[in-house]
Amino acid sequence: MPPTPLPTVSIVIPAYNEEASIRACVTAAIFQTSPASEIIVVDNKSTDGTAGIVAAIQREHPDSPVLYFQQNEEQGLVPTRNFGLDRAQGNVIGRIDADSVIEPNWVEEVQKAFADEGVAAATGPVLYYDMPLRRFGLKADDQVRRFILKLSRDYHFLFGSNMAIRRTAWLAIRDQTCRDEGDELHEDIDLSVHLAQNDLTVAYVPTMVSGMSARRLEDSPRDYAYYVRRFERTYARHGLMNPVLRAPMWVFFAIYPLGKTIRVIRQRRLARAA
Repeated sequence: MPPTPLPTVSIVIPAYNEEASIRACVTAAIFQTSPASEIIVVDNKSTDGTAGIVAAIQREHPDSPVLYFQQNEEQGLVPTRNFGLDRAQGNVIGRIDADSVIEPNWVEEVQKAFADEGVAAATGPVLYYDMPLRRFGLKADDQVRRFILKLSRDYHFLFGSNMAIRRTAWLAIRDQTCRDEGDELHEDIDLSVHLAQNDLTVAYVPTMVSGMSARRLEDSPRDYAYYVRRFERTYARHGLMNPVLRAPMWVFFAIYPLGKTIRVIRQRRLARAA
């Protein structure tokens, strides 16, 4: 009996004014041990050089499956994300941020995870590539996520910088997801809630690693707190009051002082070395 073919994987990258990071993001998606079937960049009204950089990548790698779309109807991550997910043709749709830099075996690990037909979505740990001790940070991130999973038991979180969803699962929840016109929620947590409400399984895959920027630590305490409290607002929107579900929020609050200090020191050292 022939082996079951591995699922095809599309990668969707919403982008808004990401000229500083989009080249590294798309290039990492191209150079995979198992190639993605398509890499979809959805530009949401960028006013910088994002479009030109993607066009240059397409010229440099004409055989790569890089597709560029503009989503100009609405400003916002959710409509931009939905635009890309709706157009993806892969059996599985990866969704990363424009500052994500996936590991070279990311697509391969996604395919392995979704070879299990019971997996509707998957997420993995992140490596903060612009912080010191990156591999140590990856181990710490993995351990924190495992701990949160134990606390939350059957409920698993998706992480927008490093996630994938089976196309059939996306079609099942697509019209249930929140539009978030006020930009107040965590769109990845909203996806997690709707998957759980439909009894669709989210798997945590520790080998599905993506790099991401720690630039959020540059936010002021007020802005950072507003961002982190998106957890609270998302669960409140869905009437979910279980305090365990808010564990990631408290983890993010706890790491802010030390993380910001480390990042400031690193930025100063880089400035002196320049």
